[in-house]
Amino acid sequence: MIAFARRTPCAVLLAAQLVGILLYPFLDDSVAGRQLFALFGLLVLGLAIVAVRATPLLSWVAILIALPAVVLLAIQVVSNNEDLAPWASGFECALYLYAAAAMLYYMLADDHVTVDELFAIGAVFTLLAWAFAHLYVVVQALDPGAFTAAVDPEAARTWTELLFLSVTTLSSTGLSDIVPITGHARSVVMFEQIAGIFYIAMVVTRLIGMQAGRKLDRG
Repeated sequence: MIAFARRTPCAVLLAAQLVGILLYPFLDDSVAGRQLFALFGLLVLGLAIVAVRATPLLSWVAILIALPAVVLLAIQVVSNNEDLAPWASGFECALYLYAAAAMLYYMLADDHVTVDELFAIGAVFTLLAWAFAHLYVVVQALDPGAFTAAVDPEAARTWTELLFLSVTTLSSTGLSDIVPITGHARSVVMFEQIAGIFYIAMVVTRLIGMQAGRKLDRG
């Protein structure tokens, strides 16, 4: 198991993020839950850095981006200062975007797909979804009331709600009842829609191209 985790850091990162989807609803509504959320954020940051080390891009850049987020999340755990959450989210967004770019380059760098590169397909998607969710946290902090919902429309949206908005936007399913209502929020959502379409098209094109290449080699 440990050997598999070392060979496939993208798989471990993807698994942690999927587990997070199940855990987040339990962590939104209490002080202890939010502290655990910050601790879990530290874990995911660490796994993202480990995953970047397996790619051709520079891991020290990921560490440099992650350091402020680690410090801010650690302070949140100790002091329960929720005012730091948007600042931490800003750095986490930057790290996840860099990690997603690193893994995308990792997938496209050669013509042979390893097991870890297959897991990287899912990990890049979740990294992009998490990155935009953290960006929504920043937008909401700078522009209160940027997002509304069918239930309790005037309240600030929770992390789970913003992540739900991000995943449904990136996947183009359009199932979210969380709605951006200000210009800046809608601009960010549109960028995520574009990113989702490009990513899915890129992965499909890559897989089709590789399949065609295999057929030519056999011929």
